[in-house]
Amino acid sequence: MKSRVLIIVQNLPVPFDRRVWLECQALTRAGYRVTVVCPKGRGDPSHEVIDGVEIYKYRPYAPGGSKIGFVGEYVYSFLATAWGILKARRSGRFAVIQACNPPDIFWPIALAFRALEGTRFVFDHHDLCPELYESRFPDGPTLPYKGLRFLERRTHRAANHVIATNGSYRDIAISRGGKRADEVTVVRSGPDPERLVRGDADPAQRRGRRFLAAYIGVMGPQDGVDIVVRAAGIVVGDLGRDDIAFTLIGSGDCFDELVALRDELGLAGHVEFTGRVPDEVVRRVLSTADVGLSPDPKNPLNDLSTMNKTMEYMAFELPVVAFDLRETRVSADEAGVYVIPNDVRKYAEAIVELMDDEPRRGRLGKLGRARVEQELAWSHQERAYVSVYDQLTSG
Repeated sequence: MKSRVLIIVQNLPVPFDRRVWLECQALTRAGYRVTVVCPKGRGDPSHEVIDGVEIYKYRPYAPGGSKIGFVGEYVYSFLATAWGILKARRSGRFAVIQACNPPDIFWPIALAFRALEGTRFVFDHHDLCPELYESRFPDGPTLPYKGLRFLERRTHRAANHVIATNGSYRDIAISRGGKRADEVTVVRSGPDPERLVRGDADPAQRRGRRFLAAYIGVMGPQDGVDIVVRAAGIVVGDLGRDDIAFTLIGSGDCFDELVALRDELGLAGHVEFTGRVPDEVVRRVLSTADVGLSPDPKNPLNDLSTMNKTMEYMAFELPVVAFDLRETRVSADEAGVYVIPNDVRKYAEAIVELMDDEPRRGRLGKLGRARVEQELAWSHQERAYVSVYDQLTSG
């Protein structure tokens, strides 16, 4: 075995966090001993070992969506994570600590371990927290934004190496975080094409209708799932299409509000919310779906962020309906249909047009799958990711 690695995750449980789980598996295959500290999912134990990865979990804190609530969540998560790390430390020292954001609060822990044990620190930059604040609270006070910029800057500067999920994040690490170009490595959240592969369709997933549009992902204020619900209302009501079903997989802060919106619009018979479901259910839905929905509205965060769901749709040979965002175009390229940002009606019309053009759907689906296999797949990203650890631990 090589060195021991600790990975800190705050916003999702592992292995539900697909990117982090791929990272854990990559390090394990490379001979590293991997430990994770993260929040619990429903029914999760406080400690478990999955495929050789040791995971310590704490009860999550629900902020409720308010600014004060997020401060409380940060404080609680920091303390709960620190306690989990102390328990994990009993099994041996850590050569490297990797912190995945949001939030950007774990750099003091990394600095403490560096001072005490010479531990190296890797920052896995998943989200732009200042832009996340701007997107969720566009009219909010500037002080929290400045505070988030400070935390982001301190995290970048504390890191021995930064892993960026795309080129836009790499540029920010250099320009805003003060990192040298050789201290930043781009590792995209590429899907695993061997695991995510289209299977036989399950007609039951269409619930008696001809077509199925699918969404998978987080359901927060910045994710645009309300756009899917409102677009479904236009598809069914204004465009008179009773032959299209919508299945929305996932959960988040807005889940209850979204279900209420669906019911308010009278769409219970057309729009199904599954919550978080096992991988087998995801496979059946995405193997049956005709299009994948990436409704992320244009805002300071989404325009620069890579959406995992977009590439998962492509792995399942689904054409992607998305707003015209910078990094979404980089990911989907020719596999996407791009709509004027934040125009719900145009989004609804794009769904219908794609449903009515089977040859185009097939062509875009094959282009997406080929792009995953040839460029975006995790196998292409894994080498760059593991090389960061080999370089940091070689001395």
